Amino acid sequence: MRNMRVLEASGTPNAIGRAHGEAFGQEIRSYMHDRRELSLLGTSLSASEVTEIAEAMLDAHRDYDLDLFDEMVAMADAAEISPAEAIIVGGYTDFIDTVRAVADGKAMEDTCTAVITPNEQSGGAGFLAQTWDMHASATPHVFMLDVRPVGAPRALAFTTHGTVGQIGMNEAGIAVGINNLTVLDGGIGVTWPFVVRKVLRQTAFDDALACIVDANLAGGHNFLLRDDHDRGASVEATPTQTAIAELGSGPLVHTNHCVFPNTQGIEASRPAELNANSLSRLADATSLLQDNEVHTADSLMTLLRDESSICRHPDPPFNYESSGAVIMCPRTRDMWAAWGIPSESDFEHFDV
Repeated sequence: MRNMRVLEASGTPNAIGRAHGEAFGQEIRSYMHDRRELSLLGTSLSASEVTEIAEAMLDAHRDYDLDLFDEMVAMADAAEISPAEAIIVGGYTDFIDTVRAVADGKAMEDTCTAVITPNEQSGGAGFLAQTWDMHASATPHVFMLDVRPVGAPRALAFTTHGTVGQIGMNEAGIAVGINNLTVLDGGIGVTWPFVVRKVLRQTAFDDALACIVDANLAGGHNFLLRDDHDRGASVEATPTQTAIAELGSGPLVHTNHCVFPNTQGIEASRPAELNANSLSRLADATSLLQDNEVHTADSLMTLLRDESSICRHPDPPFNYESSGAVIMCPRTRDMWAAWGIPSESDFEHFDV
């Protein structure tokens, strides 16, 4: 079993970014090269040409959140990559939607099973829980970022080298998770890790939701949002479409296919086995939740370790893997996270 590596970074955006880049510079460079090569699939582009697409996205990131942009640039400088290369390594699963739209890219990711449970079914303190599935090459790069920015809440962010944040919870009781969506309307915009970290800078549910629905996005993601009372939402968001399911008396569950008519209309074609897998994970997660009258951290660990479909192992040609998993309870500020395939890993406890 491998413990989750933790990086504590505090202060100004520049200080946080430099701490990230200095701690993991070699890993960031390696991960960036892997993801840039994957981005080229199906195109006639060179590495420098695909990087030029990312360069065109810099202004959108700067305009969306200047502090996060400064953090990313400082991280890139410390890691000896360019800011455009930082967008590729950090925002890869949105970036490939952009490459698909502008250069007929074929790269694809099919990632994550996520659930939100209501307070009433969770002993008064509901959860947001998910696997983080990705190309197996991503697993060595997973770590926990304990970020303590000036003028914003402390947050714990499950993330990867070179990425400002992927899944997390802040000390104000705001939690955010994600599922990837594969869409046709990718464009020049902001990538999803910036959205995650901007959400984690908020102290109120409505402000956090606005970070998602008002973003000029580069690609498609489903964002899951929960606060420390009993508000939650599952938000399918693409550059041109948004659809929201609000938390009610039962759990919300989402995998990697669009479930609303407007987002289904711009969903890209995916291999049949990936569609079948996403549907199977949705059904299995829903069934496992129904098996428990009261949802607990332990029951959600069991769900995330389920070997029928949810816990994924590398299998050619796609080689997707559950690179980790996270369970968050905003009311109590407790988080449990596993590095690597959850059925083969221990969950470690954190609190914020």
